[in-house]
Amino acid sequence: MLLKRPPSDAFQGLAVFSPEHGLLQVQQRLPKKSAATTIALDLFDEAALDLESSNQGRTWFVKEAVLTARHTAIGRNYAALRLACELAALIARNHVHEESRRAVADLLHSAFTAFARGAPPDLVWLKSLYRFARDEGYPVAQQWLPTLPADLRDAAQHLLHTPLATLADAPPGDLHAAAILHARLADYLRGHTEIMFE
Repeated sequence: MLLKRPPSDAFQGLAVFSPEHGLLQVQQRLPKKSAATTIALDLFDEAALDLESSNQGRTWFVKEAVLTARHTAIGRNYAALRLACELAALIARNHVHEESRRAVADLLHSAFTAFARGAPPDLVWLKSLYRFARDEGYPVAQQWLPTLPADLRDAAQHLLHTPLATLADAPPGDLHAAAILHARLADYLRGHTEIMFE
């Protein structure tokens, strides 16, 4: 689940990302207090959904939801929550081409899992933003990386190509570099791509 809108009447509005269909606007009937078996979907949840539509697919209604992963631990760290929300909003805001949908679904799964497990949020966000831009076909390695000063370019090569698990205990210098790099990458993407941030 990427976005959750304030409930209206008996329904909760959600924006969900599907590897098969991309972004979908979904309505879930709010469970009654007595219905303990109904799962109320939340931000960052992963679920198998059985959907139906009465208006040719503009809005979908949840017939059944089977929760496959819930990343509630993201909410325990403000930085992780803020950046996970930024990632979710970024994906919800941008059209993802059909051939990229599986890669984006995998990106969301790995990013939300990393945020929930306590990986350094700035590193997760940097790696996620870079991966999203690269998988959408933008030449970030060829065009963005060479524009960086040598020390930041070296840090970017290290942080982007080292597995996140290896960077779990990254020194403060790496975390500071990650924050600078994701700000620079976002600026580059705003100026040189069609990726929408706002």
